[in-house]
Amino acid sequence: MNPYERYVLPKMIDIACSTGNVMKARSKIVPQALGKVLEIGIGSGLNLQFYDANKVSSIIGVDPAAQMQSLARERAADIGIPVEVIAVDVQGIHADTDQFDTIVMTFTLCSIDDPVAALREMARVLKPNGRLLFCEHGLAPDSSVERWQHRLTPFWKPIAGGCHLDRDIPALIREGGFAIDELSETYLPGPRPMSYVYSGVAQQLA
Repeated sequence: MNPYERYVLPKMIDIACSTGNVMKARSKIVPQALGKVLEIGIGSGLNLQFYDANKVSSIIGVDPAAQMQSLARERAADIGIPVEVIAVDVQGIHADTDQFDTIVMTFTLCSIDDPVAALREMARVLKPNGRLLFCEHGLAPDSSVERWQHRLTPFWKPIAGGCHLDRDIPALIREGGFAIDELSETYLPGPRPMSYVYSGVAQQLA
């Protein structure tokens, strides 16, 4: 890992992912979590403040970026819920099948190398009646914006931790073994190629 990836990129991601409109989007989806929670791409713990301690019994957060764990642990100390942060790739979740009541995934799917494989692993560890709560930026419905997303992604990925601007989030979630029960889509304020957001709730396919 080069110095940019180790020291600069985590700070840039934390700043970009903690803007007011992004945090507002998080605040609408994370409080729906119940029971035993697995958070995918916990990063620096930006979602932790939005969990309801009356509804959530524990949180396990996984993220390959070990350098962001210390800030996540600091934020975890203030929420009154047991939190364990693990530096591991999402495709290798070391958990039993049907273990979690809720999986939370926010602004993470864009940078996972094999998103379908990762989603299938999430489906494996989620209980049959459990829910996947997601809030992800991705492919825009406007053709002019979509063209720019395709053009920019090859240049954007190296400086943004592997982030893809042009992933079809609902299609990936369905291909990964989920049925989407609720879905909302909107542009957040900001550059349109980076700001089209999908939020919703999904369950495992029967």
